[in-house]
Amino acid sequence: MKRIAVVLWLAATFVVWNVVFDRVLIYAGREYVKTADNAARGSGPYARIDDSMRPAVPRALVLATSAAGVMLAVGFAAFRWSARATSAESLRKT
Repeated sequence: MKRIAVVLWLAATFVVWNVVFDRVLIYAGREYVKTADNAARGSGPYARIDDSMRPAVPRALVLATSAAGVMLAVGFAAFRWSARATSAESLRKT
């Protein structure tokens, strides 16, 4: 049962990493579209997608990895605490 919980937690962490990474890139893409729209209307500088997306990739990597790292740390701390509580209960029963 514990192995299944760990695998599910790892899968959830993978999903969180992907969602955070994707959301940061989507936000950068939306900002590019706004900038490009302003440039097309003549009220802003020429917009290159590389200017918006290139800095977004490292930011997305850092934020996604940080979120996944925190999730892993919390999950493994909870599993460790759970194992201690389980072993303490089994010692009291004997």
